[in-house]
Amino acid sequence: MDFSPLLIPLWHAMNWLIPLAVLAAIIQSPWFKGLVGEWLVRFAAWLRLDKVEYRALHDVMLPTPDGTTQIDHVFVSRYGVFVVETKNYSGWIFGGEHQATWTQKIYRTTHKFQNPLRQNYKHLKALEFLLNVPAATLHSVIVFVGGSTFKTPMPPNVTYAGGYIRYIKSFKEPIFSTAEVDGIIEAIGNGRLKPGLATTSSHVRNLVARKDKDAPRLCPKCGSPMVLREVKKGANAGKSLWGCSQFPKCRAIQNV
Repeated sequence: MDFSPLLIPLWHAMNWLIPLAVLAAIIQSPWFKGLVGEWLVRFAAWLRLDKVEYRALHDVMLPTPDGTTQIDHVFVSRYGVFVVETKNYSGWIFGGEHQATWTQKIYRTTHKFQNPLRQNYKHLKALEFLLNVPAATLHSVIVFVGGSTFKTPMPPNVTYAGGYIRYIKSFKEPIFSTAEVDGIIEAIGNGRLKPGLATTSSHVRNLVARKDKDAPRLCPKCGSPMVLREVKKGANAGKSLWGCSQFPKCRAIQNV
């Protein structure tokens, strides 16, 4: 029996079903959602922030003692340096300023993710070291896009969508001169790693290594090797953590 009349239409259908399935997978991927979130934030800034007063830099990759760190957006103005981290999440968001992890809940599905304020803290420290400016002149801003809803009280620098514009504009006291703003822009331009596939690939490898609890790692403060230690006293006695090999000179620690 000849099945060609049935197989040929099926083959033609597969020619467009497979690309659609691949496209759907890309759209649902965290990478694509993050990219969309960053572009939405960038577009809001283009519309609502004065381009002369607020100088924008995007996708800034900086070297750190333990590898690299990637900053979504930096806005430099006379009122300070605003370091913006974007999160494209939906559902309910639970979290506190001092909690290590926050929670995303969509129906019965729960997902834990790193407190973005802590994530952005590393970005601020990298810029503080690069620019040699007081920490008080750097401002952390977290922007959620994607239809999420905060179910716990959030600090004013954690915002929805365009709310981050209002937060940035709430700083009205100049602390930098125009010349100092120009100097900051130049310093970031000289200090950032050259954008490109090689830089991105290296950064991804660093992220993967950090998530491997058994992989060797470097101290985020001084760059020395970290060693795995067991907590001897206190509420966390018996638990393991990573500590800097230069202790007590360097007291940096990381949870396993």
